[in-house]
Formats: sequence, C-alpha cells, structure tokens
Amino acid sequence: MRITLEPLDVERDAGLLHTWVTHPRSVFWMMGGATAAEVAAEYAAIAANPHHDAWLGRVDGEAAFLAETYDPHHGPLAGLPELRAGDLGMHVLVAPTSQPVTGFTTAVFTAVMEHCFADPGVDRVVVEPDVRNEKIAALNAAAGFVVEREIDLPGKAAALSTCTRQAFAASRLGASRSGIDPTDHAHLNPENLERAQAALVAKAIAEFSHERLLVPRAHEGGWEVRSPDGRARYTFTARRFALEHWVIDRASLHRTVDGEPRPVDVQQFVVEFASVLGIPDAMLPTYLEELASTLASATWKLTHATATAEELVHADYQAIEAAMTEGHPSFVANNGRIGYGADDYAAYAPETGNDVRLVWVAVRRTLATLSLGAGLDEETLWSRELGEPVQARFAATLAGHGLDPDDYLFLPLHPWQWRNRVAITFAPDVARRDIVLLGEGDDDHRAQQSIRTFFNRSRPGRSYVKTALAIQNMGFLRGLSPAYMGATPAINDWVHGVVDTDPELRACGFTVLREWAAIGYTGDAFHGLGFTSPYQKMIAALWRESPYAAAPAGASLAPGERPATMAALLHRDAKGASLATALITASSLTPTAWVRAWLRAYLRPLVHCLLAHDLVFMPHGENLVMVLRDHVPVRMLMKDIGEEVAVFGDRPLPDAVERIRADVPVEDRSLAIHTDVFDGFFRHLAAILDDDGVLGQDAFWTLVRETITGHLADHPELADAAAAHDLLRAEFEHSCLNRLQLRNTLQMVDLADQASSLIHVGTLANPAAPPVGPH
Repeated sequence: MRITLEPLDVERDAGLLHTWVTHPRSVFWMMGGATAAEVAAEYAAIAANPHHDAWLGRVDGEAAFLAETYDPHHGPLAGLPELRAGDLGMHVLVAPTSQPVTGFTTAVFTAVMEHCFADPGVDRVVVEPDVRNEKIAALNAAAGFVVEREIDLPGKAAALSTCTRQAFAASRLGASRSGIDPTDHAHLNPENLERAQAALVAKAIAEFSHERLLVPRAHEGGWEVRSPDGRARYTFTARRFALEHWVIDRASLHRTVDGEPRPVDVQQFVVEFASVLGIPDAMLPTYLEELASTLASATWKLTHATATAEELVHADYQAIEAAMTEGHPSFVANNGRIGYGADDYAAYAPETGNDVRLVWVAVRRTLATLSLGAGLDEETLWSRELGEPVQARFAATLAGHGLDPDDYLFLPLHPWQWRNRVAITFAPDVARRDIVLLGEGDDDHRAQQSIRTFFNRSRPGRSYVKTALAIQNMGFLRGLSPAYMGATPAINDWVHGVVDTDPELRACGFTVLREWAAIGYTGDAFHGLGFTSPYQKMIAALWRESPYAAAPAGASLAPGERPATMAALLHRDAKGASLATALITASSLTPTAWVRAWLRAYLRPLVHCLLAHDLVFMPHGENLVMVLRDHVPVRMLMKDIGEEVAVFGDRPLPDAVERIRADVPVEDRSLAIHTDVFDGFFRHLAAILDDDGVLGQDAFWTLVRETITGHLADHPELADAAAAHDLLRAEFEHSCLNRLQLRNTLQMVDLADQASSLIHVGTLANPAAPPVGPH
C-alpha cells in the first residue's frame, strides 16, 4: 500500500471533496448540507490562509482521503492554555466507500501522523474531534493521543487531545510503521521472482558472453554453457547480433545441476561460475547482495510498472523517467542500492514515482565551499532555488538558535542521507551548530534514474538537485566530493562555451545542461585525515539547469517539444513491447528516416566534439535528454558534465578546468565513440529494432556509417583528425564494463584516472566499417 499526500488543488478537487464531505458517513465533518460552491469556497479560503493547509491523500495513486494541518495558535483554538510552541493541528477524513478494507483507515491515519511529524519543528499534534465520534477516539488512542479536556467549539463539544512525537513512536500505530508492513513486500512472490530470475540470468549469460567470460557452445539447435566443475548446465536459444551481442529467449532458458532440473537463480549462477568470472572472494558476497537488490527491484516493477509502450509514447517527462525498468543495459547488477531498507526503496527509488521533499541544512560558511558559475551570485542562487519565503523561514530558524544567518550557507540533502548519515556520523558537527537542520523545502522533487539526482516537480524551471547519497550502487558509493566539485561550475561554463559557439553543434541543436552551482561541507574530522575517504563525500550537492528553464539558449523547450530520457529507447514494457518501436510507429517518418534523425541529433555532435575539440562525454542513455517533436528526436541535451567529461591532447585549458584533461593514447581516444556509443548503446538498440522487424541491423549500421561519413564530407578541415581516430576502422578494442564491477564491486574505477582502470579483452569487429570486397 503506497500512501502519498499532495497539496490540495481546489479547482481540480472541489467536486470530489463535495462528494466526500456531504456523504452521510462524514457527519462529523459538519458539511452535510453544503453545496458544491460552498465546499469550493471553504477550501479556497483554506488555500489562502497562511496558517492552514489542505492535503489530498492518495493510496496506490488513487484519491482516498483528505487531511488538513493548521497552526492551532490561530483560529478556534487560539489562546487555550494547553497549547505550546511546536504544536500542529490536524484533521483527517477518509473517503466513504461501500467496500471498507480492513486496516485501510489505520494505515491512512498513520501516514497522516508521519506527514505531520516529518516537519522537525513539530513536537505535538493537536486534534479536537467531536466527543461523540467513538471511532476516531479509538484511532487517536492507538496513535498515542491523550485527551486533555472537553472544550466547546462551533457546532460541537470537542475532546481536545494531544500526541507528542515520542508518544506516537511508542504507540501501536507508530510502532507498526517502524516494524514490518507486509504490503511493502507484496511484490516479493514466487511468480514475480521466477520472471525476474529468468530475465536476469538471461542477461548475465548474454553480457558475460559478450565480454568473453563465458563461451556458449552450440547444442541441439541452441546453445549451452557449463559451470567450470561441469555440474551446472544452462541451455537456451538465442539470436546473435553485431558486436557479439546475444539476445536470449528467456522462455527457452533451462538449468540442470548434476543432470536434475533446477530453477534458474542468478545468485547460484554467479556462485557456479565464480572462478571464471574472476570475482575476488572478499567481493563475492557484496556482488550477490547487489544481485538480490536488483531482483527485488525487478519484482517491484513487475507488480507496479504497468504502463505500456503505447501509453509512454504520449507520457510526460517524469512519467517516462519513472517507467524505465532495465537500469543500465550492460551491467548485470545494476540496482544494488545497498543501504536502502524496504521502506527507503518504496519512498525514494525512481521507479516508484514518489515525490520527495529535500531536507535542508545550514552549514557554517567558514567550513564550506560554494562554487558558482559565471554570472551567478549567491543571492540569485537562493532566490531561484528557494524563493524569499523559504529563505526567510530558514533565517528565522537560525536566529531562533541564536545564530547569525549571514554566517551560514544553505545545503540540500537527500532525506535518507540526513537520517542515516549526517545526523549520526556527523553528530558532533550538528551539536556544534556547524550543521543546523532547517527542515524540508517547499518543493516536491522526483528521483531520476541516477537515484541521487532530483527533478523539481513543483517548479520544473528550477534546477535539478544532485545530492550526496552514501548507498552502494553499481560499483560506487554514491557520494559527492566537495573538493572535486569545486571546479564543476567552471568546467561546465567552459564546456558550454565550446558547445554553444560551435556552428555545427548549434545546427544539430546539441547543448549541455550546465551544473552551475556546487556546495560542500568540509568542517568534519574526516577532512583532516590527510588522505581521501568516502566519508569526505557525505555532505555536498550541486544544481543543474532544467530543460524547462528559460536558459541557456538552445536548451529550453520550444512549443511542440517535449523531453524524454534517451534511455527510453532501450525500454521494453512488461509485455515486451519496445518504446523505440512505438515512437517510430507514432511518428510520420519511416524507420530509416527516424533513425537518421536520431543519429544526427546524437551521434553527429559527439563525433564533432571528438574531432574538432578533443572533447568527449559519457553519453549513455541516462546522461542525455532527448527533445522530441512529433515523436521524433530532433536534438539532445547533454548532462552530468562535471564528473563525466574529458579533453584529450594539449589544447589550452583554463587553470580551473585543467582537471578534465585526460592522458589517453591517440589510438584509444576513439573508444569514446566505439565503447560508449557503439558498444554501450547502439548494439542494444540495433538488436531491438531488428528483433521487432522495424529495421534490420545491417541497415542500422549503414546509417551509422553514413552519419559519420556525412559529417566528414561537411567538414573536410577535420580530415586529419578523422584519419587519426578512424571511427570506421575494421575493428576496435573491446572494453568490458562488467569485468570492472566483478573485479571490485565497491569502486570499479579510479575516478581521477578512469582510462587506466579499463579492462580490454581483444577486439570487436566494427559493424559500421565499410563492407570489404566487391560491392
């Protein structure tokens, strides 16, 4: 059961509320005879009242209850001697239904109480139910409320009752939320597990075979792989594509152990093949845990991710983002998220589509670093990202502690990070008031596929916020280094300047979403150690421009355009339908014309950046935002610049940008296209389009070749660079991603020298190379 609360939209919700509040079962709400207009006027007045808020509650996405919160020092309770600072008033109305569900009202009431106490400034919840309402009295008692006394209010004799934060936590309702809720684990069932296991084992065999860790052998019209000891045997049918890409028919996958049929199980698979996979013994348990988490995520998606490819064609940006089910297309253990509990997963995983309010802290200015992009000052940053009312509230909180607001900077945190890391690991800093909790911001955010990056749902024009998050996920602890990020705005300004002033890139509509501000706290004991550690990456954040912002020029959306993550092109829905195929079908273009348009928007700019500027990105699907017009990608917005951009060679760079220079041999520089684009994305999409009968893989790779030769024909001045990189050569080095994670699942590569960390295994035939022989 997923319960969420959102600000009431009076215009949208008034009719629904009228149905609820006038129902005979809502007699204690005292609006039984109200007209629709009167209900709308009542809640419009609440919306305009700075001391009163109304919330629409949803259960599994469906409107199911109404909650109100209010300052009891204003209104009918004002002046009562029982009131004190830190009190919050609350009302709740569960929608009347003809088929009550056992435990439903209790779950809703508990969620509303948690919503109230989510504000760290709230010490007690105050309620004043009608003394005749026995059902709510029982519910209040179960939540820890104590009746103070009976009072007279307009229209009723009320039982003034209060519940402290501690009393709720110790109550039956509060304790149940800190314990086990079976509904949080309903997706973990045998049917879902069987499907998830088949998919993940098929992917493991396919990707490990692609990386030449396994060598499938032909067997009875299909294929087989055997464990090194010969006991375990897997048989399957598959299609093989360019770049040694395997697409395994999951239904055909069978496992035997000592000749006896056994269910496929990805953890057992890894244990059986551990010696050939090369996983160090010390790392094997961690890798198995990441696989278990990946399975848990897959089973959740099988239950909840029900949008079809046809529906996603017309979905909005964040609906598409949340609908992605695969994760990274090449990594097998790609949803590790070690550190999240089941409740954290339900609250924060991007696929759950939940809105999240970031937690803000103030950090002492002398112990922190704030870096700003060109033309941006601190006042503008806070004005854009917080607004004057929130700034004033934060300043008042600091002043209430006897602190000077001018001595502090504001820093956003992932809620998990505050509870599990900052409030514990950095307790001395909090106690010294070097870090001061300010509470939640006003805006609802949505986690992106990268988990720690948030899109602003309340105000889409405001920036993405990327936060430090100390969970282990896909080969890294997802922290943010204040020292490393100090140069991020300057790097982004420089890259944006290169891209924005290049006529070719402008013609392609290619631009970057700049990370234009970064902040990090360095006043903790860990920063004084004299060596680097993950603990130095716990309290930091950055702001990245949104595609909905008015700037920069070229990035903002024009009428008729809409954004979507490029990862969507590799998405298949629960029934196996491809979103890429659905987009092509919905467009007015032929498959050939559609793919050609996409390659012009995606591949051509990347090739140009390499040849003209020695500039390369990390252009996997999640790092690009497609801009679609009539279901066709017309341009690309590149993101995640600060951590995943590099410049080759000795071209002059500003001192602040020097960090991104990469010392890579000339013969390896083309891997920025061959590995990251051809092998990392094209091999997957080419197989999808071929499998769907939309565009054969030979035709796909011909379009890739034509895009590259077409660029060179338009830029003869880059002929020497094109010859040096030779993107259309017959073969290129085979760089293997899973081998990196298998070698060290805690840190796949040295971020300061990623090129030297890579693992190459032979070469791959280049499917974009010109055909050999007579033609």
